Amino acid sequence: MRFIEKNISGVFEIQPEVYEDSRGFFFESFNQRVFREKIGEEVSFCQDNHSFSKKGVLRGIHYQKKPFEQGKLVRVADGRIFDVAIDLRKDSTSFGKWTSAILCSEEKNQLWIPEGFGHAFLTLSETAHVLYKATDFYNKDSEVSIRWDDPNIGISWPSEDIFDKNISDKDLDAMSLEFFLERKSNEL
Repeated sequence: MRFIEKNISGVFEIQPEVYEDSRGFFFESFNQRVFREKIGEEVSFCQDNHSFSKKGVLRGIHYQKKPFEQGKLVRVADGRIFDVAIDLRKDSTSFGKWTSAILCSEEKNQLWIPEGFGHAFLTLSETAHVLYKATDFYNKDSEVSIRWDDPNIGISWPSEDIFDKNISDKDLDAMSLEFFLERKSNEL
């Protein structure tokens, strides 16, 4: 496995070694020992999620507050997505910055998004099956949604016309980054 650190410290794109022959392919999608050595910390996953989306569907920016923050290891079993991680750690030098990767079933690559980050993705293929491991359990009362189009974050989505307004009401009603930071400051 090859671990490539993105432009925000702690976020990695992971490219597996794939063994293919006339029968098909095999690859190791996760190895605890290698993962720990490469990212420099012990990570324990407790929940696996599977999301199915049609072309143009945008999900996020989703985040869970402490003590239920989730690290996520994201991959695409079928299809192609534009996957985004947004640093929401209040005291981080990269707060509000984002990084991305195109994840697709052909490449079998993954994105490691540590705790303290928001997560969003846009489906680029006709359909996509997105699988991700999480380091904590989902907690509805801890969930936060931040605007996917917040100018203070400035995500460069691949194509505005691909959206076709396939965004949930929850994500359309999401808060701004400024309001999130104000709210987060008041909770401390």
